[in-house]
Amino acid sequence: MKKVRFGLVGYGLFGAHHARAIMNSQNAELIAIAAKSQASQQAARSQCPSAEVYSNYRELVQRGDIEVVDIVVPNHLHSEVALMALNAGCNVLLEKPMATSIEQCNAIMSAVNASGKLLAINHELRLSTLWKGVKGLIDQGVIGHPQHALVELSRFPYRLGSDGWRWDITRVGNWILEEPIHFFDLARWYLSPCGNPISVYARANSRHPDCPELRDNFSAVVNFADGGYAVVSQTLAAFEHHVAAKVTGTLGTIWAQWSAPDARSDKPAFSLRYGLANAIHTAENLLPAGELVELAEQIETVARCVQNQSAPPCTANDGYWSAAMCLAAQNSVESNSIISLNEFTRAVSA
Repeated sequence: MKKVRFGLVGYGLFGAHHARAIMNSQNAELIAIAAKSQASQQAARSQCPSAEVYSNYRELVQRGDIEVVDIVVPNHLHSEVALMALNAGCNVLLEKPMATSIEQCNAIMSAVNASGKLLAINHELRLSTLWKGVKGLIDQGVIGHPQHALVELSRFPYRLGSDGWRWDITRVGNWILEEPIHFFDLARWYLSPCGNPISVYARANSRHPDCPELRDNFSAVVNFADGGYAVVSQTLAAFEHHVAAKVTGTLGTIWAQWSAPDARSDKPAFSLRYGLANAIHTAENLLPAGELVELAEQIETVARCVQNQSAPPCTANDGYWSAAMCLAAQNSVESNSIISLNEFTRAVSA
């Protein structure tokens, strides 16, 4: 089958990882890159010699021969680039979050519906055999009906990102959208038998007096329609990178955990167990899990979805919900109150 033609917008540290994943793919080929700075453009030309390099992403989008626009730019630009790509008739792979405001998310949803094109959100944890393994066990019924989920991250502080964008509130949107969004996505995915999320209550604080918007410590309780609930928690004042997910149901609990010096480590420690009381089971034959492994699988999967005209693992609807929960959590932190999700999810509830 003919390879799917990708154009990449953004060539910072993670954009370069996307480029390598596309070039190593069996189903995708990288034919164009848009990079902002001259240094990034030169790096793209050197590292991706078969791709044409542009300084303006609009030129890339308007070529007419690109099937998937892969968007890896600072958060505040997600909506602008995604809308142009969708309106130009391209499929889109969009790094999380979908956008930094609910109004922008609504505009993207409208463009997806009008264009009929695929929009995949890069919540790459859904592609991991570990975190997808949790979902598989839930679907098999090993813990009965799920009632509670705890998803927790403990890690070193955020990297600055290209040109320091990740520490700039005007470009990141809010820091709940930056990392906890992955775990909101997992919590909603795992507790899907509980119905839709209905409300969020969140607390956060910062160890940075000059940057109080950076939520070093963050926790949220998400309530679901049938009484189930999830706790999403993180700290950025720790060391290494450690993630745990515990999902409890009427028949027992699933525990998954992953630890490494860095999220992109190729030698993590991980495990997946489930059971009740003394009946404990360990999942066998798990493949290595990690950010770059899952990114490679994401590229392959999106290419196959375009080839087969099938839905991606994380759809526009899923990406909308994840962003909405984070935006509601930010509202909750600022108001110290429980926030209903009704006003944040009109586009996906209609």
